Amino acid sequence: MTTANTETELIDDLRTVLNDTESLLQSATGEQGDKARALRERITANLKDAKAKLIETERLVANKAKAAAKATDEYVHENPWQSIGIAAGVGFLLGLLVSRR
Repeated sequence: MTTANTETELIDDLRTVLNDTESLLQSATGEQGDKARALRERITANLKDAKAKLIETERLVANKAKAAAKATDEYVHENPWQSIGIAAGVGFLLGLLVSRR
């Protein structure tokens, strides 16, 4: 399973959990007693699940960012003159765009 698929699945799971929690909150507004307590417990469980999924997504995104930074660093060290040329080109294009405003 790739990181992109895992991130997409985690985001979809998170949306599902949040939608379920929203539905539970709407149904809990008029409830009292044991039924309300059970709904609160389900809502709490859903929110804990959502928090866990957010933490996992954050970890995956951080790992992906670290890998990209490492790959960029390695490329720059292996190809310093090309990197300088690319940076100069990007700077030139940004300068053109800013000066046109």
